This record gives sequence, C-alpha cells and structure tokens, in this order.
Amino acid sequence: MSAIEDYGKILLVDTNLFFVKRLTEELRHEGFEVVHCSEPAYALTSVEWDMPAAILCATRFGDSGGYTMPGILHGDAKTRHIPVIALGEGGSESPLEAYRAGYNDFVDRRWGAKEIAGHLFSLLLSRRNGFRPSQMLTASETTLSGRLSAVDLAGVIQMLAQSRQSGTLHINAGASDGIICFEAGEVLHAECEESAGDAAVVRLVQSCYAAGDGVYKFVPGCAAVQRTVRTTIEALLLDALRELDEQQSGRHNSREETQ
Repeated sequence: MSAIEDYGKILLVDTNLFFVKRLTEELRHEGFEVVHCSEPAYALTSVEWDMPAAILCATRFGDSGGYTMPGILHGDAKTRHIPVIALGEGGSESPLEAYRAGYNDFVDRRWGAKEIAGHLFSLLLSRRNGFRPSQMLTASETTLSGRLSAVDLAGVIQMLAQSRQSGTLHINAGASDGIICFEAGEVLHAECEESAGDAAVVRLVQSCYAAGDGVYKFVPGCAAVQRTVRTTIEALLLDALRELDEQQSGRHNSREETQ
C-alpha cells in the first residue's frame, strides 16, 4: 500500500462500470478509498456531506455535466480546494478544453487504470509537497521560482528535454496560456489558445518573450496520447527565436528610417 493513504477518498464519476471496477482496484492498490457515482449532479450533492480528497470525473455526459462540475466546485469556498481531474475519452478531445473548464488536470482513459492511478498519486503528492522547480532542474538551478522572468521558456523546455522528463508543462505569459507535453524528453503535443502542434510551441515561446514575464509549472506523469508536434524541439526553438530577431531588426530599421 502506498504511503499516501492519508489522502482519503477519491470520488469517481463515470458511467462505464467495467472501467470503474478496474480503476477502483488500482486506486485502492495505491492506498485510496474510492466512492463511485454515475451522475455529476448526484456527485455534487454527495460532496457536501462526504468530502473527497480528489474527484475524477468523466467529461462526456449527455447533458455536458462533466464540464460544468469543476466550475461549480471551485466557485464554492467549501469545495474549491478539491482537485478535480478530467477523465477524457481520447480521440480528438483536447486537454486544454478541460483546463479551460476549470479542471486541475487531465487523464485519458486509454492510458489504462494502472497508469491513471499512478498519475493521480503523483499529482496529489505534488499538491501536498507544493510545486518545486527542483523536480525538473539541476541542483544549481533550484533557486528558480517558476517565473519566466528568471529563466526563459526555451531554457525550461531544453532542461525538460535533456533530463528526459515525462509530463505536462503549463505556461501562462501575458494573454497566452498553453501546455507542452513531454514523453521521455520528447515533445509530443502542444496547445496555445487556438493553435496546436508546432505552431503552438512557437507561439508560446514568442509570447513569453513579448510579455517579458510569465509563470510555468511542470506536472510529471503521462504525456498526451496524440502527437501534434512533428518538428524537433531544437528546430522549433530556433524558428521562434529567429522570427523574434527578425521582428526586432525590422522595428530597429523602421526607427532609423524615420529619423
């Protein structure tokens, strides 16, 4: 049994009883107590009298209740502390869609019950200990606070790639927010606003430079199931920085012409 058993109950909201059975077994193996509910509306009612440590909620319900749940929970002072994890259906479903709905994290049921249970364990352990940049940076760089004013996004990406990390890097800079997903150091997927794949990586890097500041958080665990990034990360970073240089050079030349 896991040393994290003091986290208590996991509320699992899903209609797939076969999958619920398998996931419940794996979560119990990790040391969690599991309470199952088949409808978001009933789950919201049960939270009031039986507070869980975390909620795993399927996103696809006929009434779209899966996407309304996090907003309701996080809008209540009594329940806003509960992490709500989206249990996605895979395919073309976007993790960023879940994050925008207010979910704290996204897992895909195609990962399998064992992988999802392990991911939830890591997530709650990280929440208990607090996010620490030292989870992904070398010992000499552990003083970084997670603000991109202290280290540029390209540097963070390179460190994650070189240390062969798996997980999701969350970035917010100015008006842009997005995610970059790694598998053993390889960038598989990225989203930023309406962009995805190669274009999203370039846009995030350029947004961070334009804003001059931002925040990042790396959540270790499973990577995205779909591949949208086709170009090597080194080439994408070079493209982003080259475009920035060209823009700055163009602005400099324009100022000289007007003088």
